[in-house]
Amino acid sequence: MSNILLVALMVCGGVAVAVQPSINARLAQKVGSYESSMISFAVGTLALLAVVMLTGRGTWRGVTAASWWELTGGLLGAFFVTLTIITVPRLGTAAVMAAIITGQLAAGAFLDHYGLFGLRHLPLTPQRFLGIVLLAAGAALIIRR
Repeated sequence: MSNILLVALMVCGGVAVAVQPSINARLAQKVGSYESSMISFAVGTLALLAVVMLTGRGTWRGVTAASWWELTGGLLGAFFVTLTIITVPRLGTAAVMAAIITGQLAAGAFLDHYGLFGLRHLPLTPQRFLGIVLLAAGAALIIRR
């Protein structure tokens, strides 16, 4: 798969991440915040089960060899989805997305700089740091009312 296609897919993923909290917040008006989060994960789990059944090539046996922290992704996802459900109605989608993207970029730069989780080491250069600062400034402008 080409890098251009991967970037295009991630842009689509970004759109999905921006739309999902608003949809979940709307559902929360009918069922409650935590219930909306649970329903979101249940529907996602069913969709992924179908994908795994149709195209999966991995093995479930590998889960026994995983470290405890390698299993926390779902917990972090539940935390993230639930927070967006609670904050989007109060702050608005753009403000929440600005805060999320700023946090993601800062955390990503930290992870890259130290090569955490066995990933490639990419040093925090002055240009990358400036990008984080500028994004944080942009987020502040969006969040400020």
